[in-house]
Amino acid sequence: MKPPSKKTRKSKPNLRRKRPLWKRVILAAVLFLLGLHVFWATALLALRYIDPPTTGVQIQRRVEAMFKKGAYKKRYTFVPLHRISPTLQHAVIAAEDGNFYRHYGIDWGQVRQVIEDSADAGEVTRGASTIPQQLVKNLFFTTHANPVRKAFEFTLAPMAVMILGRNRLLELYLNVIEWGPGVYGIEAAAEYHYHTSASTLGREQSARLAAILPSPRRRKPERMSQYSAIIQDRMRILGW
Repeated sequence: MKPPSKKTRKSKPNLRRKRPLWKRVILAAVLFLLGLHVFWATALLALRYIDPPTTGVQIQRRVEAMFKKGAYKKRYTFVPLHRISPTLQHAVIAAEDGNFYRHYGIDWGQVRQVIEDSADAGEVTRGASTIPQQLVKNLFFTTHANPVRKAFEFTLAPMAVMILGRNRLLELYLNVIEWGPGVYGIEAAAEYHYHTSASTLGREQSARLAAILPSPRRRKPERMSQYSAIIQDRMRILGW
């Protein structure tokens, strides 16, 4: 009996079929996000021991200055936490994140309160960003608000608390955030606003500096009498 011709042979089914396009897109997106988080985790591990020479926000301001008239001068001096006035540390925590020592990156109580307040007002009334969230924003992103950045903040803030610890996290935060036009870090801020060092800041000075943080390039410490008084009240409530 003759073997069947090549034309009549049935080809075996291809067991290695390609994934549908949508599955490949999802897989690529997951791998991309995983890669980003591995990069950020590695950067945070390095920041446990290395002081950052620059940040995402500092780079943003440098680029913006290229398209504006006038000279841009960057003031940035990193100092260890023990050289920053404890009163200043307390004032910033009271102003920006009263539950800093109790939450793990996200203050869910504040998030719920903002959602309720915003629902009643029909618009977002205020933010609920914690110090860890603000730190990762300054380190890795820019000041431009968008839902994607917010989503990354929610995943990175707990990671920052876990990797850095609270003292190093607070040290980095106080040293990299904006305190005025081109002014980064509390040492440069103390010199720029009060011609002194971060270690010698008193209660009134500390409260006024903390009061400018929501808008440090527009607010001036000398105009923050009402808000600085509120911050000092919060400090007393917190036992400082």
